[in-house]
Amino acid sequence: MKIAIGSDHAGFELKEKLIIYLKQKGIEVKDFGAYSEERADYPDFAHPVAKSVESKEVDFGILMCGTGNGINMAANKHKGIRAALCWKAEIAVLARQHNDANILTLPARCISPEEAEKCVDAFITIAFEGGRHTERVSKISNFTA
Repeated sequence: MKIAIGSDHAGFELKEKLIIYLKQKGIEVKDFGAYSEERADYPDFAHPVAKSVESKEVDFGILMCGTGNGINMAANKHKGIRAALCWKAEIAVLARQHNDANILTLPARCISPEEAEKCVDAFITIAFEGGRHTERVSKISNFTA
């Protein structure tokens, strides 16, 4: 499995912990930054992660910023991206099962590293259920105004 990961400055510390956690599980990680706690803009990291998921260069993406909202909004601008803001493992499970989410977004200032690891584990191991959810998910990417 290969995962793209990115954060702004607020998510840097959690991102670094999750990189270690993922590598210990034998997962290949592509780090798109930030590379320090120096102020950084979340779209600069959301877009490259989303592009790598879109192109299928990686299996999943993980993003984080202070609340998770800004980086999640930026990622969801990409067609084919279904980024889900999760702060509990149960939400990550349902994001995969019901929404076929392909990017996990975490609120770095509002979640413990332990809960973030539980969210990651759920996200990367749970499969999309399909069935009644398939048509709903297709309406996300196929929407035209």
